[in-house]
Amino acid sequence: MKTIQVELPDRLAEPLHERVREGWFQSEEEAVRAALFEFLRRHPRQLAERFQMEDIQWAQQLRQNHDS
Repeated sequence: MKTIQVELPDRLAEPLHERVREGWFQSEEEAVRAALFEFLRRHPRQLAERFQMEDIQWAQQLRQNHDS
């Protein structure tokens, strides 16, 4: 499992802490994992399209640098 560190503004951190305290989640880490999972589940097509466009732009830039 990969570990990442995330900084949250207070306007997100406070409700997150409240949901844990209310028992919705066992930990803040669990809540963040659930939110990310739900986001990825709801937006797979948009994310794939975005990654594809980023790959195309990267390849075009690489080609321009090579041709120069």
